[in-house]
Amino acid sequence: MDFKFIRYEKENHIVTLILNRPPANSINLATLLEIEEALKMAAQDKDIWVMIITGAGEKGFSAGFDVSDVANGDKSGPKGQQVWTQIERSTKPVIAGINGYAFGGGCELAMACTFRVMTESAKIGLTELNLGIIPGWGGTQRLPRLIGKSKALDMILFSKRITAREALAVGLVDKVSKDGDLMRDVLEMADVLRQRPPLAVTAVLNAVNTGLEKGFDEGTKIELLGSMTVGKSRDAIEGFTAFMEKRSPNFKGE
Repeated sequence: MDFKFIRYEKENHIVTLILNRPPANSINLATLLEIEEALKMAAQDKDIWVMIITGAGEKGFSAGFDVSDVANGDKSGPKGQQVWTQIERSTKPVIAGINGYAFGGGCELAMACTFRVMTESAKIGLTELNLGIIPGWGGTQRLPRLIGKSKALDMILFSKRITAREALAVGLVDKVSKDGDLMRDVLEMADVLRQRPPLAVTAVLNAVNTGLEKGFDEGTKIELLGSMTVGKSRDAIEGFTAFMEKRSPNFKGE
């Protein structure tokens, strides 16, 4: 499928979704709809095991909601929440490659991903209060879960834009890359994830997300179902066989 505002590149069980709206990769309603369609394609493609989301160019991951698309603001709000939640609930790990500033909805997009890798010269923050509005694409919920209530409120209420090193220190990102090395580091992480047993990865993501959203009891139910499912898989046989034969396993998602 041809997209206007994003690029969709698939190779070796990894799909890279690139925001492509220069100069700031800001997100309007049309972009949200394209991202939603790309996520649906990736979810339905059994040959995709890992996803990467990044921005085109080197200056910005995403500046967030495109304020010039204010006519669609009432539609973009709930759609942004829905699409970012779709990312968070993905049964395939999603890595955000934060290649520049990630503000507002761009920060919220990164937080919805499973992992975040950020280039050292980048900055990140929820800056909506500068415009008299609040984070509306899940930011008020995800940031406290990632870094704690007090630090999250400090960032949101003062519209702080923090550096990559500061983001790493508070737990907002998982890794900081040297400028120029971001996509190499992201692809290395994706390649390691690609070699993990896909069925087991999906089971873990389902269990963790269910537990966080619905509580311990519901999470352990999904954990048990996942354990029973993967225990009967060919990947489990391969894993035990490889262990006994002292070799690396070759998982196939079966």
